[in-house]
Amino acid sequence: MDNTMDPPLSASPVQGGITPSQTRVDGQPSPLTVGGGVTRDDSAFDGTSPSPLAGAIILDELAALGITDVVCCPGSRSAPLAYAAAHLEAENRIRLHIRLDERSAGFFALGIAKATRRAVPIITTSGTAVANLAPALAESRHAHVPLIALTADRPSNLVGTGANQTTDQLGIFGTMPLQVARIQSSDQSPQAWRAAVRRAVITAEGRISLRPGPVQINVELAEPLMGAPTLLPARTPFHVNPARTAERVTIDPGAGTVIVAGDMPPDQGRWWAAEASQAHIPLLAEPSSNARSGSAAICGYRHLLPGFSASIQRVIVTGHPTLSRPVTALLSRRDIEIIAVDASGEWPDPGWAVSRVVPAVTLGAGDTSWMNSWTTADRIFQARMDATSHWSGETIAATVMAALSSTDTLVLGSSNPIRDADLAPISSHPPQVYANRGLAGIDGTIATALGIATGLGQRVTALVGDLTALHDISALARPHLETTIDLTIVVADDHGGSLFATLEYGAPRSQIGDLADFFERLFGVPMDVDLAQVSRGFGATVTPVDSLPTLKSALNSLRPGVHLIHASVERQTRTDQEKNLAKWGREAVHEAMRRR
Repeated sequence: MDNTMDPPLSASPVQGGITPSQTRVDGQPSPLTVGGGVTRDDSAFDGTSPSPLAGAIILDELAALGITDVVCCPGSRSAPLAYAAAHLEAENRIRLHIRLDERSAGFFALGIAKATRRAVPIITTSGTAVANLAPALAESRHAHVPLIALTADRPSNLVGTGANQTTDQLGIFGTMPLQVARIQSSDQSPQAWRAAVRRAVITAEGRISLRPGPVQINVELAEPLMGAPTLLPARTPFHVNPARTAERVTIDPGAGTVIVAGDMPPDQGRWWAAEASQAHIPLLAEPSSNARSGSAAICGYRHLLPGFSASIQRVIVTGHPTLSRPVTALLSRRDIEIIAVDASGEWPDPGWAVSRVVPAVTLGAGDTSWMNSWTTADRIFQARMDATSHWSGETIAATVMAALSSTDTLVLGSSNPIRDADLAPISSHPPQVYANRGLAGIDGTIATALGIATGLGQRVTALVGDLTALHDISALARPHLETTIDLTIVVADDHGGSLFATLEYGAPRSQIGDLADFFERLFGVPMDVDLAQVSRGFGATVTPVDSLPTLKSALNSLRPGVHLIHASVERQTRTDQEKNLAKWGREAVHEAMRRR
């Protein structure tokens, strides 16, 4: 990359004709309109059409602000933006990635943004192409991942006329974007265009607010769309002083305190693992918290929690926990103190029970006896699991986790795979883990994993279920001229939605009557698709496995490109296993308390 780019931004006021954001009657943020009140630099347009120049200036400003990766989907109206991105790549200022469909492109960009912690623009043409970014932007908003929907548009005077591929793209994403900026090439206001891009990048990356997320830059491009600007107007200096690091609040945990850690970036998770270990506080850490390591991490916390519930007096919650009903129930209690650690103003509080919010903490010493009770119960629980282990989703997840080290990266699909990984033994050198837990959907998981591999520049392993794989298998469609990405996909194929079998919908007829007859069609949804054959059609190498030894062998026999490991498991045993886990958890806590 070009080392002459500006350093990470960071609060001189932005100059240029940007109308301050206001709240509309419907409660949605009004778009930022660029162009009004700015002196037009006509010299910049000598021999150059406004739209190609607008595209060049927008991309030039993105690169100057530190953007390193741009994702682009083919389209006509977006040509000025695409050409500009291609020229910047030729100058080694950005990396340009081409993806066929916008839904996959959005999640691919999300993956890059997760890995790099920098905003990633997605260039689209107008119309339905824009709407296809909605799922990725929704995940971005709730997972606090910086994305920029850089959407090409027709001039506004064509909206409502029936013109081809023309709709009202302002507000198309509803309340998801943190900001919507509107740029019009017809304004011929280069400095205003730059000002809009600056504000969008600062907002998306949360450099002042500490709340990253999605933004939209909607660019109305008038014809002609072709052209190659030879000289851009001079760029004025721009710097933003980042928000200061929050002061840490010291918390004396005392007896009965636990830490609940949900989805968060790897560096933050590692800090919590070390802090909890030093303070001797039980750490109930989900896999994508990246805190699931160290002496305080409890492997079977989900099933031990009901037994310890009556003794818990305080909860310190960090990240975005979403995995289990026992944790949600704990965070909904009003008879205990719940402290949320969050500096962005969007702390987790699903039960409306948080009593204190702090931006950062330093933990005092916990109660050793309390810690020992948890670790004793956890050892007993794990012993029961080990004694009855067999080929299942849980052992597949444990084997995948054990095959990876701290230099590796794992992406976990929603539904059962991440919950199976939540039962894997605590590792002293776990991989860094990512998952789409903002809205916890299965959509876009493979595209996200491909993006993470691209952002990190190394092979990534993804563990997903069969429905998750099928939902996003088209993300493997790689344009011939694009770089090969190394990705291992382990599919725990239990022939449908087995997670629902562990919920009330999977209860037997004796409990829910005739509703049980609808389970397979409404929730199980077994698919009549040959996943291996479909994957091969997208160029993946496929290895079927049916035992832990063959799985271990496949994980150690990788070639460049996409390698799909297809592991078939039974779905019918899920409900009984969940009942056993709950029973073993209660027994483990009882035995641990008896030994105190």
